[in-house]
Amino acid sequence: MISFILTLKRFLKALWSAFKLKNFQVLFVLVLVMLFSGTIFYVKQEGLTVIDSLYFCVVTFSTVGHPSFEPQTTLGEVFTMIYIVGGTGLFMGLIGYLAYAIIKKPENESNTTISECKGMLIIIGIPFLS
Repeated sequence: MISFILTLKRFLKALWSAFKLKNFQVLFVLVLVMLFSGTIFYVKQEGLTVIDSLYFCVVTFSTVGHPSFEPQTTLGEVFTMIYIVGGTGLFMGLIGYLAYAIIKKPENESNTTISECKGMLIIIGIPFLS
């Protein structure tokens, strides 16, 4: 449980850090617009409930896919193809910015340069292929 809480804390900190980036903000808004428009489309065109439509949109964005739903109309199929290509790209961009925010160093940490390492022995290893 402690591990989950620490991971959640790290994720929320990264999310907060990512929201400071303008590109992340734009991607976030575009993903919300895509989710909203997809949900409305599947409710109106395919007759799904709001929760089922939103669920389908999220699993489509995350490339998991919905195991039992197939669009019943030609318009639904065409929309889904466009939605998958556009939405997956936006979602992956959003995840990329989140990953960057998680792994980047905090700005208050000092970066030690080579010239500051006087008196230290630096060993660079090169793996050899056999």
